[in-house]
Amino acid sequence: MFTELKRIKFVPFAIMAIAAISILTVISCSSETETVEVIKEVEVEKVVEVPGETVTETVEVERIVEVAGETVTKTVEVAADPGKLVVYSGRKESLIGNIVQQFEDVTGIDVEVKYGSTMPVALMILEEGDNSPADVFIAQDPGGLGFLSDEGRLSVLSADITGPVQEWAKPSDGTWVGLSGRARALVHTATLSADELPTSLEDLTDPKWKGKVGWAPKNTSFQTMITGMRAMWGEEKTRTWLEDMLKNDPIVYPKNTPQVAAAAVEEISIGLVNHYYLHRFLSAEGDDFNARNLYLSNGGPGSLVMVAGAGIVNTASNTENAAKFIKFMTSPVAQQYFTGQIYEYPVVDGVKASRLIPAFADLNMAPLTPDQLSDLTGTQAIFTELGMLE
Repeated sequence: MFTELKRIKFVPFAIMAIAAISILTVISCSSETETVEVIKEVEVEKVVEVPGETVTETVEVERIVEVAGETVTKTVEVAADPGKLVVYSGRKESLIGNIVQQFEDVTGIDVEVKYGSTMPVALMILEEGDNSPADVFIAQDPGGLGFLSDEGRLSVLSADITGPVQEWAKPSDGTWVGLSGRARALVHTATLSADELPTSLEDLTDPKWKGKVGWAPKNTSFQTMITGMRAMWGEEKTRTWLEDMLKNDPIVYPKNTPQVAAAAVEEISIGLVNHYYLHRFLSAEGDDFNARNLYLSNGGPGSLVMVAGAGIVNTASNTENAAKFIKFMTSPVAQQYFTGQIYEYPVVDGVKASRLIPAFADLNMAPLTPDQLSDLTGTQAIFTELGMLE
């Protein structure tokens, strides 16, 4: 048996190599010539072009020559198995499903995704322990990722994964990276004039906003903003702000999307949301949609830009594919998807944000690091004491 090596370059989406080789082995035995079975394995390198990297795989092609007085040639084509990947996602399928499918198409890796809310998914990984099938954890905010990292459930990522990601979008311990940036905003009824709008989160405690503001205490993005508030303002001032807001009878919603819809129909005047939800409505319904975003420019916690991110679970069975996945998600192709289709901010250089959202440089971003946004547990404890999670 012997092996030949051939190199074939494939374009994206190519998943099979075909080799054509024939062989006939004849062995002389005394005065008779006998044809015997020979199996020849041919290894062919398959080069798959993944944006940002080149992945080389091997395809085995078996060639068989049979006996019994005649030559029978049989070709068996064996595709290289790229393996699988299990992703636990705290982001909805409507936000990442298409780009996950593109990764699957490009690499041939079989991706299984379990969708849910960020903290319940993080808790599931924690509870599953060493038996968790999760390879990658995706969260909609730094809090969920920081929680698992603090529990020792995320592996330190290699420098080739973390290196291209901008500093504001990754933690100091290297256990995860941001995939896209999301600015906090006040979505408001479009009929409100500029001089009627607040200039800071403190303004929302004014009695004139009583019963007119929406928020989502169970949403982890909101909890992350309050975690940033605790880091900037301290525990006492943050608790006072929450208590004053509660006195103003805010309307409670389960998440961001219904707040945007409520502002448009003037059920509320202002909602505390992430910026991109409005743009999904505008894309679907046009500029006549009766809501707009206000980006607070005072550099406080209401000006926070947080990231959705991903890390590799420390008990992952498919670590190589997990690394490929995160590299793909920070590649120019995926980053262009996040900004062009989801209206989020890229986390790597060389990718332009959508023209429909403010330039990143124009945001007076709150000076908070991902490390300062990880203590969701402390924020949830305050919410529980104040009855905000009931």
